Amino acid sequence: MLSLPKIFTMNYISIDNISKAFSDKLLFENISFGIEKGEKTALVAANGTGKSTMMKILVGKEESDKGSIAYNENIRIGYLEQLPQFDPDLTIQDVISTGHTDIMSVIQRYEKALTEHVDDNNVATKKELEQAIAQMDGLQAWSYEQRLKQLLYTFEITDLSQKIGTLSGGQVKRLALALVLLDDPDILFLDEPTNHLDMGMIEWLEKYLTQSTKTLFMVTHDRYFLDRVCNKIFELYQGTMYVHNGNYDYYVRKSREREENKRIAAERAGQLLKHELEWMRSTPQARTGKAKARIDAFYDLQEKAKMRRDNNELQFGADMQRLGGKILEMDRVSKSYGDITVLKDFDYIFKKGERIGIIGKNGIGKSTFLNMITGNENPDSGTIVTGQTVAYGYYTQKGIKFDERKTVLETIKDIAEVIHYGKDKVYTADQLLAHFMFPYPMHRQQVALLSGGEKRRLYLLTVLVANPNFLILDEPTNDLDLLTLQKLEDYLRSYKGCLLVVSHDRFFLDETVDQLFVFEGDGKVKGFMGNYSQYHEYIENKNKEEKRELAAQKQEARTEKPATTERKKKRSYKEQQEYEQLTKDIAALEIEKEELTLKMEQQLDYQELEKIGSRISEITELIDEKELRWLELDEI
Repeated sequence: MLSLPKIFTMNYISIDNISKAFSDKLLFENISFGIEKGEKTALVAANGTGKSTMMKILVGKEESDKGSIAYNENIRIGYLEQLPQFDPDLTIQDVISTGHTDIMSVIQRYEKALTEHVDDNNVATKKELEQAIAQMDGLQAWSYEQRLKQLLYTFEITDLSQKIGTLSGGQVKRLALALVLLDDPDILFLDEPTNHLDMGMIEWLEKYLTQSTKTLFMVTHDRYFLDRVCNKIFELYQGTMYVHNGNYDYYVRKSREREENKRIAAERAGQLLKHELEWMRSTPQARTGKAKARIDAFYDLQEKAKMRRDNNELQFGADMQRLGGKILEMDRVSKSYGDITVLKDFDYIFKKGERIGIIGKNGIGKSTFLNMITGNENPDSGTIVTGQTVAYGYYTQKGIKFDERKTVLETIKDIAEVIHYGKDKVYTADQLLAHFMFPYPMHRQQVALLSGGEKRRLYLLTVLVANPNFLILDEPTNDLDLLTLQKLEDYLRSYKGCLLVVSHDRFFLDETVDQLFVFEGDGKVKGFMGNYSQYHEYIENKNKEEKRELAAQKQEARTEKPATTERKKKRSYKEQQEYEQLTKDIAALEIEKEELTLKMEQQLDYQELEKIGSRISEITELIDEKELRWLELDEI
């Protein structure tokens, strides 16, 4: 962490006039803002403008070229990188136990001080031990083991002997997130926290952060996440920081208002520019003695009018190849890897214009399904027949390996120098790049100099320029900025071919698909007509209905009413015995529940932890049942 001055206000962090450039590329200049206690803030900006760099500067991983950052006294920072890095040769247990968290470092300091105090009981070692105990108290490190088990269980990390190098990107992200939350910091810095997480985990994190009182500063493209978690948006746009005191929906409204005002101002400037240009082109003699202020104002006006031409966006319509009657037919397709069944007897005939989203947990086989469709993997059994007119466009999670020595323009020209859209529209490669938010100065830039998000955008362009009539997108929203996502959604809404999307971005799915393939595991895939929000509402209502039916069945079984409606005035002998036994049973169950709750704080393996958790749930249900019966008997 950088050694920075401390501040003593409600501001946790104050940023004053920081700037950063790499070589001749200026990311941002003279940026100032503050992060106050309790705020949940997001930073939004286009790819390549320095979001991740700014976050690294704020947490002390990099230094700004100029300016200063002041931290409030004694705040603790937790930082989740966009791509967490661990030694691939270490096991998960090694990572946990070798001080990758502040709490673990404090525990190790305490254990060391305790050992030295026992071996050498003098004043110095006693003082070190007292300091270590105070730190343990301050971080609530005594309950570290219990919190660690609960978090790892929540994040589905159960095999601590696994080496980091064998984990998927999602598993590494979940491990890093668990370690950050375990530290219980005062302020969380999260760089794309939802990338590589499945929907269940995203919704858990969304709920956790919404209910938490922690201060939060994050970069994310997940718009539902932004809208539901954040109460403040910092927008870095063309080198200026705009502050929006509200959620994502409020930010969208205000930024659109600002852009509309700029557009109107640019149009007015363009009209006035014609008159001023005539004056500027007049003979030098005519301008002799003219006010210098008017000449300066002309150049300002020229810059305003230029804004209309510099607003390059993705705004083209595709003229795709004709799609025949036979598109794609899958007949009793099955696929397994060892004991894991990815697909079992799957049947489906794809039709023109279908827009299908694929959802399910990580590692359940969604990408394998796409690879079988495109012929990159073979099914174990069944047939996959693709129509002769089908031209796939496949955007994969792994992306492609660019020749990074080539320029951005050369990369597109390798696919096509001229692209036709419709009867009259023809785009050159450089025009298309400009429409895709690659300004002309970037066209001669080597691919190696692009940011991660800019490379993903370039890759997406290489897929779309081929005019596929069957578009397959595997996690297209990862690492793309919000503007690119909005324009991609606009493009897909007008797309006439077949669309198949794997995504954990709920907003993106709601905007682009009208039916789902739900991968449930063990080779089962269920269809659902509707977008993700409609599916989520359906599942919630279904779960509520099942709970109501179960409760009604239990109630009906408990309350077998006597033939007469007259209330009994006295319990029978058997009922009195049952009444007394219920009192004892409830007390015994309460004791067992308390003992099991305490036992969960001990060092247990995950199987035992899961067993105890299951038993506590059973006891809770039993207590509810017995208390209800006790109340019935108590009324007699």
